[in-house]
Amino acid sequence: MLARQRQELILEEIKRTGAVRVHDLVSRLGVSDMTVRRDLDVLARRGLVEKVYGGATSVAGRSTDEPGFEAKSVRALPQKEAIAARAAGLIKPGTAIGLSAGTTTWTFARFLDDVPDLTVVTNSIRVADVLQRGGRTDRTVVLTGGVRTPSDALVGPVALQAIRSLHLDVVFLGVHGMAPGPGFTTPNLSESETNRALVEAGGRLVVLADHTKWGVVGISTIAELDEADVLVTDDGMGAEEQELLSEYIDDVIVASVQREETA
Repeated sequence: MLARQRQELILEEIKRTGAVRVHDLVSRLGVSDMTVRRDLDVLARRGLVEKVYGGATSVAGRSTDEPGFEAKSVRALPQKEAIAARAAGLIKPGTAIGLSAGTTTWTFARFLDDVPDLTVVTNSIRVADVLQRGGRTDRTVVLTGGVRTPSDALVGPVALQAIRSLHLDVVFLGVHGMAPGPGFTTPNLSESETNRALVEAGGRLVVLADHTKWGVVGISTIAELDEADVLVTDDGMGAEEQELLSEYIDDVIVASVQREETA
């Protein structure tokens, strides 16, 4: 198969699913890992894809762009895991917590097995599935219900009614973007409303956001920067940005990411 043909197939797959993984393309195309990575390099230089850890996704752009869950799940994966590990240490046993939808909170949910006696409220189908598969008898999982979005969040009046009737100790919020002025944002108006309800239900707000979210602005604000009690990010965030965030947020935690060779 010619390089041009491979690249066309890669573009078709990204258009269909929003993202591709290198190891899947190696199997599908019958070529080496390095050949696939060269094809992705070519497509990225042409501005047709965005390279991410382990693969590529469609190119982000407008404030209403909302990639599907699979597309977002391969972005900044080591950073999300480092953030999740640090954030799990903030939870005290016996508390009621809220988790918004998103790939960062989904990653975070996988780090909660060592925290006993939790009640977890979420509007994320993916997060609820991770927690239920853990099989912990001392854990209560409340899935709000509602209408499903591209990121597998449940939104709308059913979700809002469920969330507004609850009082949570801490809410862990994943976001699409963060910046001074717009604050923490999302590209989905309905999801923004549900996330704001979660924020209001929590006694404390912990935002989980890797460095790639800095300067990204979605169409709708979930919360102002100074509404967060804690921000957990990764060490890809520059020193100037960390200092600026500290002007708004009392506790900015920077998780160290173990560097891996991805070339």
